[in-house]
Amino acid sequence: MRALINLKYVETIGREGSIRKAAEKLAITSTALNRRILALEEELGYPLFERLPSGVRLNTAGEIFVDFVRRQFSDLERVKSQMADLAGMRRGHITIISTPEALKTFLPEQLSIYRRQYPQVTFEIRRAFGTESEEALANLEADIALTMEPVKSPQFKVMATALQKIHVLMAADHPLAGKSEMRLRDCIGYPVILPSSKNGLRQLIDLSLLITPLPLGVVGESDSLDFLHTYLQKEQALSFQVPIAHAPSSEGKLKALPLSERDIKRGVLHVGHLKDRVLSVAAAKFLEQIMTALAENFPETS
Repeated sequence: MRALINLKYVETIGREGSIRKAAEKLAITSTALNRRILALEEELGYPLFERLPSGVRLNTAGEIFVDFVRRQFSDLERVKSQMADLAGMRRGHITIISTPEALKTFLPEQLSIYRRQYPQVTFEIRRAFGTESEEALANLEADIALTMEPVKSPQFKVMATALQKIHVLMAADHPLAGKSEMRLRDCIGYPVILPSSKNGLRQLIDLSLLITPLPLGVVGESDSLDFLHTYLQKEQALSFQVPIAHAPSSEGKLKALPLSERDIKRGVLHVGHLKDRVLSVAAAKFLEQIMTALAENFPETS
């Protein structure tokens, strides 16, 4: 919609922190984009950005304006989705921010299932750690969030949770692969690759080691599940993962053994959206599908 294009320009610049980078994403020249913003600032009567040597940054007025813009786009997507339903064709755009574990297999499968029924719906999927999910919801940058971290914001409305038992991950031919259950002390003497310190799973591991220190042979850490899965096939190393991150493509190459809850309690996957926000029909329908899938795959989902 042409009336909203300048609003999109401001939101993109604010997110990128650079007129040049925003222009590349918007397929417009930097000069033309800058003229559009200057004209809008003149119309509003307030500057929206601080011009810095390294780029631009939203000032207070700009933050207020971008918050207004995001709410406009959110409302527009909801209205478009409702109008599409009247015609019997569900359309819309859904933005999801997720913990890496759910990105490995769970979300790709759920998107595929959903789009077979509603091919007109488009998605943006983003990876997040820590409070990034809560911030994205609060800033209306995402419709739905999946996070392994404890929910801190009262504005995060948890719609479902899924308990995730911690597993030790290793190559299928690892000397420990024949065990039925692992203890953390079993990992001593083997190289260990930990999840990133930003990850909720890593926080559970660190808490356990704080209570019961063990001389684990940590040789590195990574926030990439693909890297971890590949590296474990190159060396007799160990790592950790939760069931929702299980990758069928690794069957036969990797083995995940349950870690005793005497060492580390189960993690909790939280799924939700911004409190008091009315999701578009498309997003609400997809959230309902996710909740059903979690209940089916993880019986202790609530």
